[in-house]
Amino acid sequence: MQPRLGVARAAVRAAERGRGVPAGTAPRYFAPAVGGTGSRPTPPRQALTVGTSILSKVGAGVLGFDPALLRGIAERVGTPAYVYSANLIRAQYHALHDALKDVPHRICYSVKANGNIGVLKVLKALGAGADIVSVGELRRALAAGFDADAIVFSGVGKTAAELEEAIRAGVGFLNIESPAELDALIAVARRVKKLARVGIRVNPDVATETHPYTKTGEKTAKFGVPYDEVVAVAQRIVAEPLFALRGLAMHLGSQITDVEPYHRGTVKLLELVAALRASGITTIEALDVGGGLGVRYHNEKAPTPGAFAQAVAPPIRQAGLALVCEPGRYLVANAGVLLTKVLYRKHAGGKEFVVVDAGMTDFVRPSHYNAHHEIMPLQDGARPEELVNIVGPICESGDFLALDRKLPAVEPGEYLAVLGTGAYGFVMSSTYNQRPRPPEVLVEGDRYYVARQRETLDDLLRGEVLDPTTWYQGGS
Repeated sequence: MQPRLGVARAAVRAAERGRGVPAGTAPRYFAPAVGGTGSRPTPPRQALTVGTSILSKVGAGVLGFDPALLRGIAERVGTPAYVYSANLIRAQYHALHDALKDVPHRICYSVKANGNIGVLKVLKALGAGADIVSVGELRRALAAGFDADAIVFSGVGKTAAELEEAIRAGVGFLNIESPAELDALIAVARRVKKLARVGIRVNPDVATETHPYTKTGEKTAKFGVPYDEVVAVAQRIVAEPLFALRGLAMHLGSQITDVEPYHRGTVKLLELVAALRASGITTIEALDVGGGLGVRYHNEKAPTPGAFAQAVAPPIRQAGLALVCEPGRYLVANAGVLLTKVLYRKHAGGKEFVVVDAGMTDFVRPSHYNAHHEIMPLQDGARPEELVNIVGPICESGDFLALDRKLPAVEPGEYLAVLGTGAYGFVMSSTYNQRPRPPEVLVEGDRYYVARQRETLDDLLRGEVLDPTTWYQGGS
């Protein structure tokens, strides 16, 4: 009979004392100080947050960038172009790592937020693991030097080929998201005859206040094993000799600005741990509380690392478990800017349009999510503000970076920096309208390098068959 899941917190603590890892003891897989290697960044000599009214609204969002440096990059590399600050990534990582210092933990960076190899190497050097959702991201993480054992692989639609590659690579947590996926994993593991280190991604049915497209922890979402099916799935996993059940995971959504849902979700995962231990399953080493920690783009009240840690770490520490978290946006969003050049000015329909060379193909968040990103002119000197629409070159009326935005007057040939574009920027870009994707630049102090070259027009034709020589008949 399946154990009752509605366990009170006191019962959870009692279960932790009675079974498995003693309360307060770190599992062997996690050293007490996982993460935190690498030098700590020193503040830059000049940051865009100083002396600029626009940037004062976003705090230290562009720490490490100097307007003159950005203008130099735009002139040398061209526009549009993404620029990332390694120093700010380090600062964000250290802030979160320090906040979690009282619990054994591993920060697994969410590769989907920004998969640039240069960015990944910065995080790997700090001691981060990687959170991935595809075999492409697996290969990217391994190419950047991440240890397979420090990789968490989630996602509702892993193919048999992806499951096999993950097992052969030896990923640390292969998170099951449905009984059907477990069937597929069992078949793959038996065929390759290699141990699979497995977790269960739980759908905890915890609501969050965020964009509907990015809510992932409610029971109507496609993600995770339904809460009341977890014990049965776990029992199937431990019955397989080639499986090692290592942890439970959840992911509540993206751009979450309230830490209370994280606490509720953590308590629900601990109730499941107690139920599993009551059924004889004592192999759980860690709870993965997911990512989604929100940042300040405009006027949001982003949670501090300390508030997040206080919401999740104490109950996990008391249960004698390690903590895994999967921040993406938090680590890289405000470490990136998108540089774009003003092409034209026009007046139409009572509106002032500033036409720039970056559009929705380069940065889709404004048109896709109606996201607000601060935009800063890079020219020197004070200018009067005007109300403008900043639009791109794409053949869509929804191609804009900002609408009805007050901005210091700009002229053709001048540069703008779109702030907060380090996450879900380049990774969501496309070649719609047959426009090559922009380059990515990584800044280290006062130096930088092109971490990804700009695509070329020839790249747009790569893979296409111009003169077919092989034809197939019908459906055979």
